[in-house]
Amino acid sequence: MRAVITGITGQDGSYLAELLLSKGYEVFGMVRRSSQDNLGRIEHLRTRLHIMQGDLLDANSLEKILRDAKPHEVYNLAAQSFVPTSWEQPILTGEFTALGVTRLLEAIRSVDRNIRFYQASSSEMFGKVREVPQREITPFYPRSPYGVSKVYGHYITINARESYGLFAASGILFNHESPRRGKEFVTRKITRTAAAIRLGLTDHLELGNLDARRDWGFAGDYVDAMWRMLQQDTPEDYVIATGETHTVREFCDLAFSHLGLDYRGYVRINPAYVRPAEVDLLVGDSTKAERKLDWTPTVHLNDLVKMMVEADLADLQQGSTEFPMQNRTVKTVRLEPIIVPAANPVPAIEVRAER
Repeated sequence: MRAVITGITGQDGSYLAELLLSKGYEVFGMVRRSSQDNLGRIEHLRTRLHIMQGDLLDANSLEKILRDAKPHEVYNLAAQSFVPTSWEQPILTGEFTALGVTRLLEAIRSVDRNIRFYQASSSEMFGKVREVPQREITPFYPRSPYGVSKVYGHYITINARESYGLFAASGILFNHESPRRGKEFVTRKITRTAAAIRLGLTDHLELGNLDARRDWGFAGDYVDAMWRMLQQDTPEDYVIATGETHTVREFCDLAFSHLGLDYRGYVRINPAYVRPAEVDLLVGDSTKAERKLDWTPTVHLNDLVKMMVEADLADLQQGSTEFPMQNRTVKTVRLEPIIVPAANPVPAIEVRAER
């Protein structure tokens, strides 16, 4: 089997590449031409991958990749995926995250209609949620240019499936994190800055809305769901989520507690980080994925936060220039294996529709 992954250098792309290689796939990764080498997340896989230059803005490059790689499956993970940037660059976000999907689907129609296609849809499409929990049939109400662009990409995928008979499936993935998450995302910002505070590299963390609630899972679990979608007899769309929702405040508490710190002494609210239109509550119902894909998440939030904190701590202990107190001597910190005492677990709200 051969697969093309767009966005292979990102968090999800790197985990998906590992998964497919473990299943015996020949993996082709699309990367944009750049003056900088951005292959850090897949450096350990470089000798086992075929790296090909292409761009979602360039239809010809997409067709060339498909003709050269001759894939059985295409996973479209590439996008302008940072929500705050989508307000600053809404047109570019639309070109990549919305129209880029159309260009890729058109390339498949032109080169080989038997290619199976996965589109990375997002829980941000739900935005100002119409129901709790959110399911595959929940109406969308996006509240950012990113969310709007993802809705377009989602529906153009459905349109290609229904109009042209393509095997095109979308995964509506709720927030999924890992030590490979970009440092600009709030979860990684929390774990990395908490580790830096513990090491004496900085003394505070600035955040926006601490009461926003999200359904956080592990990226490694979620790429497994992507693969399962393309192994089905018929293409469909699936919500992928844990069914639990936690606040940003609770995420902070977990991260700092694992380091023996109280987040309340270090977290400051900066209005600049509050979204122009907030998404207050996201929690998914993945009953369909559990039933049809035999998929369930394996990593609980406590373990996910522990994984991220310990990875950031280890990385920062090797040296860092990204924090204001970078010239200080870095402490050596050894952590206990428990995140928080078992008697004081972080509460979760679990929301499930009746099966």
